[in-house]
Amino acid sequence: MSLSALVVQGLNGLAAASTLFLLASGLSLIFGVTRIVNFAHGSLYMLGAYIAWSLATRLSGVFGFWSAILLSAVATGVIGMIAEMTIMRRIYRAPELFQLLATFALTLVIKDAALAIWGAEDLLGPRAPGLTGAVTLLDRRIPQYDIALIICGPIVLIALQLLLTRTRWGVLVRAATQDREMVGALGVNQTILFTSVFALGAALAGLGGALQLPREPASLSMDLTAIGDAFVVVVVGGMGSIPGAFVAALLIAEIKALCIALGDWQTPLGVVSFPKFTLVAEFVVMAIVLVVRPWGLLGRPDTPIRPQTTTVEPMTPPDGKQVYAIAAILLALAVTPLLVDSRSYVLVFGIDALIAVLFAASLHFMMGPGGMHSFGHAAYFGLGAYGSALAAKALGWPMWAALVAAPIGGLLGAILFGWFCVRLSGVYLAMLTLAFGQIVWSIVYQWDAVTGGSNGIIGVWPSPQFASKAAYFWLTLALCAAGTLALRRLLFAPFGYALRAARDSSLRSEAIGLDVRRLRWIAFSIAGAFAGLAGGLFAFSKGSISPETLGVGRSIDGLVMVLLGGIDAISGPIVGATVFLFLQDQIARHVEYWRAMLGMFILALVLLFPAGIAGSLASWTKRR
Repeated sequence: MSLSALVVQGLNGLAAASTLFLLASGLSLIFGVTRIVNFAHGSLYMLGAYIAWSLATRLSGVFGFWSAILLSAVATGVIGMIAEMTIMRRIYRAPELFQLLATFALTLVIKDAALAIWGAEDLLGPRAPGLTGAVTLLDRRIPQYDIALIICGPIVLIALQLLLTRTRWGVLVRAATQDREMVGALGVNQTILFTSVFALGAALAGLGGALQLPREPASLSMDLTAIGDAFVVVVVGGMGSIPGAFVAALLIAEIKALCIALGDWQTPLGVVSFPKFTLVAEFVVMAIVLVVRPWGLLGRPDTPIRPQTTTVEPMTPPDGKQVYAIAAILLALAVTPLLVDSRSYVLVFGIDALIAVLFAASLHFMMGPGGMHSFGHAAYFGLGAYGSALAAKALGWPMWAALVAAPIGGLLGAILFGWFCVRLSGVYLAMLTLAFGQIVWSIVYQWDAVTGGSNGIIGVWPSPQFASKAAYFWLTLALCAAGTLALRRLLFAPFGYALRAARDSSLRSEAIGLDVRRLRWIAFSIAGAFAGLAGGLFAFSKGSISPETLGVGRSIDGLVMVLLGGIDAISGPIVGATVFLFLQDQIARHVEYWRAMLGMFILALVLLFPAGIAGSLASWTKRR
């Protein structure tokens, strides 16, 4: 590694840090004031790039290019403002997780809107006029545009700091970040404040996407990558801290740049490829920071939350009618293979739905009764899938033994990661689960010798007695029903009552002698084991697995299933998983822009059923 290479990569890291900061600063502002975990922020970043491409390809010259950049930021801010006024404003009083669900639905709508307007192809934008050359430093050429980006970050940081510290609006924003209820009690119009903050945050995201256009093409994949990076930067820096976001962006970008500069090193144990570490570097940094300093580098510890006026209805065991209904449903499912053709798609969909129900039930167990939010639950699903696949393919184990390995794989992963995660709460706990999930994904993706890398593992087929779809459907039904009922049984055991007590009031629970962390750790581990079982069944149902099995997309799907059904309803994950899979399957097969349609369905369900489908229906039934 030469000095020149280190300097060049350091400058590249500074340029990347500016883009990260622009993206994360907007997200930090929005979360700090509204307390919304805005999944759609990455979509606004993507829109900024697409709008800039449309304007920059029509406007010529230096003035035209920079006008396109600024106008794209303004346009994205207007789009964010419209989204806030039409959607977010209606759900501010809803639980935070349902606000997250609404922003996820908005992401689906924006992605298909971009697909309809700009198409599926990546769009290369023009180079910045006047900044197309390079500067020579230590015999290395550095693009002039990268130097311009390096300057942009500090300028925006200074402008934001002046705005937040020297204006009345900034004082109100900082006050709302600390205590938004008190700001409202003082007579401040929260509606206007929230709208302006959302618009500014969206404009910053759009500006970041637009400035990135000369460096990379506008594409439909920008949203998911961007939102992951933005969340990491905001959490590492400290929620609501603009300087913290800047420091975190610098730290993460420079670590990635250093890894690229180091290259491959020959060691006695083999070749160590530092560039591969860039896939997971930010998540490793986030995991370390959250374990050592849970509120971020420049953040502040969470202030005590006032008791909420709303109460959660206690879960009750199923009565006689509900037991008969469950038995009837299981009987109907059991006879389904006898009523359809053995090659019918009904059986394929049924297997997928049953696996999704078990996966969602395991996530609901830790999120509802346990009060622990997770953005990385697919890690345990994937560990179970890969555990079964490796046991069957590499070790030659029979199917029944390989399926036993699935919950063990999920359990071991959950025991390890849960020990760290249960020490946190709220969004910090959720982000730590995301970090561990991405670390597992990175290992699976790059460990070619064991996991097959990006190609995955193929040829994972059921044993002959379960080779037919009907037989495998019955096996899946038996295991998924047993797993779901076991989780429900735990909820009404002494452990379940203690777990819910810890969720409702950890201080009171500790006062009466309950070990809250131990309870949560056990619940976390149990959820991981059942998610692993679902993963093992998934592996044998598909015959192959890939790193996508434990990607963040599957974690989000599980989260959507739980929230759609209702996090406080015992039947929530069953209803949510079934509805989500049915909508996804039917809409994707019959509608071209199925993501947008699915997103609008989810938005409608959020507005109509604020407590989830099962939760709202249960409330209506009690009223009648």
